[in-house]
Amino acid sequence: MSDATFEHSQRFELGEVAGNVRLGKLEAMYEELYAEVIEDGVITQDERNQLDKMADSLGLDRARLRRLEQALQAAYEARNRVVIKDLSFDDAPPPATIAPLEPATDQRTLALERRIKFLEEKVVDLERELEDARAHISVEVDFSDVGTTSKDVPDEDPAELARRVRHDPRDEMSLHALFRLYKKANDVDRQWCVAQVLAYLGHANGEEQEIYGKHKEAALIRPTASVTTEAWRRLVFHPEEESLIGEIFSVVVSAVLIGRLSALRRDKQLIKLDPARKQDPEKTTIQAVRCFHWASQILGMHSPPLYADPDYPAFVEMVPGVPPSSRLGAQALSGRSAAELAFLAGRHLANYREEHFVKLLVPSARGLEDIFLAALSIGNPGLPLSAQVKQLVVPIAKAIEPILEPQSVDRLRGHFLRFVEEGGRTNLARWTSAVDRTCARAGLLLANDLRAAHSVFTLEDPQHLGEKMDDLMSFVVSDRYAKLRRQIGIAIG
Repeated sequence: MSDATFEHSQRFELGEVAGNVRLGKLEAMYEELYAEVIEDGVITQDERNQLDKMADSLGLDRARLRRLEQALQAAYEARNRVVIKDLSFDDAPPPATIAPLEPATDQRTLALERRIKFLEEKVVDLERELEDARAHISVEVDFSDVGTTSKDVPDEDPAELARRVRHDPRDEMSLHALFRLYKKANDVDRQWCVAQVLAYLGHANGEEQEIYGKHKEAALIRPTASVTTEAWRRLVFHPEEESLIGEIFSVVVSAVLIGRLSALRRDKQLIKLDPARKQDPEKTTIQAVRCFHWASQILGMHSPPLYADPDYPAFVEMVPGVPPSSRLGAQALSGRSAAELAFLAGRHLANYREEHFVKLLVPSARGLEDIFLAALSIGNPGLPLSAQVKQLVVPIAKAIEPILEPQSVDRLRGHFLRFVEEGGRTNLARWTSAVDRTCARAGLLLANDLRAAHSVFTLEDPQHLGEKMDDLMSFVVSDRYAKLRRQIGIAIG
């Protein structure tokens, strides 16, 4: 690791830096003071004067701050089941109360209800037909040629080979056939990608091992361009990561961060990082820190503030704040190869994208579902919800909406319409799993080494090692990965 320089190619062109979560720092300072003011459930005149003085000194818009107060007040009252008393003489916003949503009346929501009812009935009918069909079908399977079908795959059928490898990235015969196909096409980069998978599996023959070793970078990748926003969506995102879900979360994630900060501060659980441990990536000699700065530029993102904390036992974690920070722990600060650090950095930074960041703030599936429904209800207040769901979702929506700008609310309206047009259903557990795989793919792009990913997964989650590596191997031999390597300038040949 001491030889790693984490430097870019002299021809490297940094494109648009985008995708990170955005939050106003001055408003966050006001939020911290307001959270302290309402901690006892009462706002006195002196406290109101203190709030107004800070707003004036920071040059903040009073109307915008009143909306922020409404959001924080709603979240506080829902969590503590009390009503905040504002004893100041100024006009204060009315206390937020939990009220059930009215039954749906608008045509869009009524149409959605009818569509859902129709689809539910259709599912019941199809399940009944499937059961009837199963009752009349007997299946005989000949297992005599199991394990030999891959040998019959013709080398000249790339579509069939690609399909087989997607289905089973450990299919040795299909991988050998793909290697021969790319050799015939004189596509050295894709030859090398297939050879890497075979070498990782221990199935590479002499020629494949030679290609893999010849082009295996001893140093880190040196791209000529950063990953563009379009490339993220078309090439890096896992196919099962529904883009609309991420777009909806990206609209509300800043508000969720504000709420999360307030909750942690109120519960005395907010992590306070030691300022002495904050690192300057341009000056530090700590390789892990330099790696994160290097990785962020390749991924077209801003690097979060980085803190080196050898007392933290794991690899790296996001620490909520304004802006959010990353704490590098003992497992990242020592004992890691350059490729392992690159994998860790790419995977972690991909979680900072505004489409993904809410998952760091709210890791539970139930919490994500509540926020998702709250976002939809802001986009369409007539969204039909059960009484039990309303009790959970309405307070969240009231804590989010006042912080949103009018254009953000408009975006949620548009996203709601798209959600309805696309069927009105989603699977957030599947989306969460797909985001994890997307982030791992970003890490692999930077590490350029399946064994580095294997080492990291082995240390943190050996139980799911196989399925995680299967997805990365499928990615390495895919068209998406080949196009991505060409796009950033690391393709061979």
